[in-house]
Amino acid sequence: MAIEKVKEYFEQYDMVDKILEFDVSSATVELAAQAVGCEPKRIAKTLSFRVEGKAILIVVAGDAKIDNSKYKAQFSTKAKMLTPDEVIDFTGHAVGGVCPFGINDGVTVYLDKSLKRFKTVFPACGSSNSAIELTMDELEKYSNYSSWIDVCKEWQ
Repeated sequence: MAIEKVKEYFEQYDMVDKILEFDVSSATVELAAQAVGCEPKRIAKTLSFRVEGKAILIVVAGDAKIDNSKYKAQFSTKAKMLTPDEVIDFTGHAVGGVCPFGINDGVTVYLDKSLKRFKTVFPACGSSNSAIELTMDELEKYSNYSSWIDVCKEWQ
């Protein structure tokens, strides 16, 4: 299970006890917000795309949507999300639990600036019933992100 891989990943940082596991699904922004008890916009959803044959992950705020023109300007290609099977193959996590932690090698992680307005956010932890509360500094550290980018709309 992918959550076990994420727990292993967080062991090196002594952060396993911070992982939240729920008796209910947290597979969507709305369900995760209910499970955590926060506003949906504070859920850090991880979106998966293909760029030049490789997978990238973009972590964005729960109320943000990809802006196709900003995406194309950033990556010089049209936004093409991975299929659910490709998500598992490339990242090691299934849709509903995709996160930037404990992922397969070769996947580049980006953080969208839509997240910067929050003190803490809640990304998933590899399963459809998990999350972890992280500050922006922690998200940067644990996600092994490449850079902050601006590819979203509808959150301002």
